[in-house]
Amino acid sequence: MENKKEMTAPNVSVGADTEQPIQKCTDNSIIDNDENIKYFEEMQRELMLSLDSSYLKTISMSELYDTVYQSKPPLIDGLLYPGTYIFAGAPKLGKSFLMAQLAYHISTGMPLWNYTVRKGTVLYLALEDDYHRLQERLYRMFGTESTEDLFFSVSAGQLGNGLDEQLTRFIAEHPDTKLIIIDTLQKVREVGGDNYSYANDYEIITRLKKFADSYGICLLLVHHTRKQNADDKFDMISGTNGLLGAADGGFILRKEKRTSNAATLEVSGRDQPDQKIYLNRNPETLVWELEKTETELWKQPPDPLLENIADKITRENSEWQGTPTELVDFLGVDMKANALTMKLNINAGRLFNEYGICYENKRCHDGRRVSLALEQRDDA
Repeated sequence: MENKKEMTAPNVSVGADTEQPIQKCTDNSIIDNDENIKYFEEMQRELMLSLDSSYLKTISMSELYDTVYQSKPPLIDGLLYPGTYIFAGAPKLGKSFLMAQLAYHISTGMPLWNYTVRKGTVLYLALEDDYHRLQERLYRMFGTESTEDLFFSVSAGQLGNGLDEQLTRFIAEHPDTKLIIIDTLQKVREVGGDNYSYANDYEIITRLKKFADSYGICLLLVHHTRKQNADDKFDMISGTNGLLGAADGGFILRKEKRTSNAATLEVSGRDQPDQKIYLNRNPETLVWELEKTETELWKQPPDPLLENIADKITRENSEWQGTPTELVDFLGVDMKANALTMKLNINAGRLFNEYGICYENKRCHDGRRVSLALEQRDDA
């Protein structure tokens, strides 16, 4: 399910680390309240400590469990998640066709193979193509079924020389952006970026990752593989291990024979399970079609607590708010209030991704306030 809440994109450049938990709220109309005073004193203390280079910011396990972090739903369930990914393959193998396919399906919300897709705006930087070639390719693949939520550019700046500002402005103008494809990574490496040291490769991906994380989007970086084979196919990515080491995951597209339409797509990442997917390229449309997957994707078993909430938060009763103790009564569960909210803090992302229910746990001037709200969808 897609989160339809419109957000104003923050003005950050690549390299800014702005990921924040959803945690506290204050009531500015009650400035004399002891809780407010303590809150502002704590904020002031944190500001002063942040200016001290010898201070290491830490968080306890209890604080970690007491925090609700921003949900990051997958773009394609089990396959593609927010973050930064390397998509590698040999030249002229059909990578750009598969990129166009991913971009089209996410921009339309159409399922890809047997994977559920969440709709969002897509920017595809096709930096080795021109618009005429893109037009012919897309028409051959998808016919006249176009979409307003897929954007292309065949030219862009480089890292540290215009790209940062261009991507920031695009997201500000299209706040529903979910995916940016850079085809290829080499085209946006800064001048002098042909220094293929581990440190240089790691820094480049780290900068891009901070940008993707700050907006909660997916950056898909198209890259090439080496000619040499390797036992671990991800060791075939051109450059050093610093590229994949800094990224959230990678995809390797391979053919046993270049003249064959059959290929394998190997997937490895922090958020998705390792997979090997067998594909076949339709010779008429050049669309990649699913032949089979090597293993079935593991799915979490249903959680009785989340199902209980889904039974009570419906279109007819789409919102609830109260204290943690009142939540225990509302759900009719045999749990202590703090244990209940702790479990929901940790499972807030799953509650939203699987049931479309937004959960918030805020500390306000009069204590903890919990809220549950059903996502408003276009088809509601």
